[in-house]
Amino acid sequence: MGAAIQVASKRPRRQRSAPEINVTPLVDVVLVLLIIFMVIAPALEHGERVELPGIMQPDKNQKGKLDPVTVTVGRSGAVYVEKAPSTLEALPAQLADIHAREPDRRVVLKGDGLLDYQKIRDVFAVVQGAGFSGVSLQVEKRGTGKEAPEEAN
Repeated sequence: MGAAIQVASKRPRRQRSAPEINVTPLVDVVLVLLIIFMVIAPALEHGERVELPGIMQPDKNQKGKLDPVTVTVGRSGAVYVEKAPSTLEALPAQLADIHAREPDRRVVLKGDGLLDYQKIRDVFAVVQGAGFSGVSLQVEKRGTGKEAPEEAN
């Protein structure tokens, strides 16, 4: 009698597949959102969109209302109004004249960094006494090595 022996065969195991994320739909959604925000963002500005008029050849010699009057105090203590030499005694009359002609202009005070601060304070007091609405001190950024004007009120 013969007995049949069955050999237990090993079945090949299923290889587990690693889950993969399909990135294509994610990219599509992000691009659609980007386009929507690019189109909608300009429409969210407050007010009506207007096209401002421009000028072709402005007069470079004419000072605008926003151009400040520059008062400079040099290292030697010399005072300059718009690059014209002046004195501390004549400064109030010059500034009062400028303020009478153009009351909306502001003053920018520039002083040498090595100058005694008391001299700058004296000029600052004269400028404030002339009646200007705003006086700014011009400074430069440290560490740049070159002048980068900033105004501090």
